[in-house]
Amino acid sequence: MEDLSEVRRARYAVAAVFAVHGAVTGSFATRVPWVQDHASLGTGRLGFALAFTALGASCAMPLAGRISHRFGSRNALRGLIALWTLSLVLPSLAPNLATLCLAMFVYGACAGMADVAMNALGVEVERRLGKSVMSGLHGMWSAGALVGSAAGTLAAHLGADARTHFLLASAVLTVLGVLFCAWVPDIQPTEDEEPPPRFALPPRSALLIGMVGFCAVFAEGASLDWSAVFLRDRLDSSAALAAASTTAFMLTMAVARIAGDAVVNRFGAVRTVRAGGVLAVLGGLLVVLAGEPPVAMGGFALMGFGIAVVVPLCFAAAGHAGPHPSQAIAGVATITYTSGLVAPSLIGGVAQATSLVVSFGVVTVLACGLTVCAGVLRSAERGVGREVSPRAAAAPGPRP
Repeated sequence: MEDLSEVRRARYAVAAVFAVHGAVTGSFATRVPWVQDHASLGTGRLGFALAFTALGASCAMPLAGRISHRFGSRNALRGLIALWTLSLVLPSLAPNLATLCLAMFVYGACAGMADVAMNALGVEVERRLGKSVMSGLHGMWSAGALVGSAAGTLAAHLGADARTHFLLASAVLTVLGVLFCAWVPDIQPTEDEEPPPRFALPPRSALLIGMVGFCAVFAEGASLDWSAVFLRDRLDSSAALAAASTTAFMLTMAVARIAGDAVVNRFGAVRTVRAGGVLAVLGGLLVVLAGEPPVAMGGFALMGFGIAVVVPLCFAAAGHAGPHPSQAIAGVATITYTSGLVAPSLIGGVAQATSLVVSFGVVTVLACGLTVCAGVLRSAERGVGREVSPRAAAAPGPRP
């Protein structure tokens, strides 16, 4: 039997694991130029290699449920988060395109499996507490990514070899990740429980939820990769101001996610996403109509606020929608990973054929889908509809 304090401790442990996961991503992102130079790649070949990250994640994510069933949720997450933190070293060791593609495939596979496992445990913590926590967990991921990117920026400024940087970061994050896993929920399958399939198509419910996530991640990927270019090329802003727009977007995402649970618990998932969709559309319109850099920066910030909580709520809705949370979360994650892969290149293609204004017009239209389709997230509201008492929280209950 566990009491409410143990459930809260489990929440903090899962949040810490989210931060560790994000720190790996932030660490890698800052050293991509070093990896590009080390492998002697042009921009096109680098983009090709980086695409293997999403490919690896999409191929491996369905395996996470099987691994959790075989080893239990705690041991599974402990092993998968260690694989993810250790895989950070691989891209820095790749001397050419072929080895970098292989390294990014493994890196993405480890990222995806750990992602599914920790989100499934986030859903379990949310069920036991009886209130929304997924937005805050993803906010911790964003905070971890910011910390990792800050450390990476310092390492790059000091001229540190990325192999040394990644080795040290990997060692520290592996130790932290394994330690934090000691307090996450340990869900064991029952004797008569059938193991989830190794590979399976996402359930229909996950496809519908995933399309909402697709719209949000499309806007996120477009803003992260193209906001600075938009300010520089369209509005003739300085390089520093253009870079600041991307940083501001990341900060608004992190702040909104950390604060998002209070909003979700007050208004519910559906109304929160619908309101977020309105904010994202208004932000997109500001970007499209902007004649001055501050207006466009305000638009990107508003878009960040609007889409911040959507993906966490999509994962929560998937986890609460059926008997196999990992399988449903893997389906939603696959769709959102695909969106993150498609968005930057599609925005560039549309801009090449027309203009960046038209590209962000496409983003704005897709943001409308958040408001129109938010109703598919009602399963998240049913899963966290009311806060439970300490006595109820102590009951282990069925698996989500």
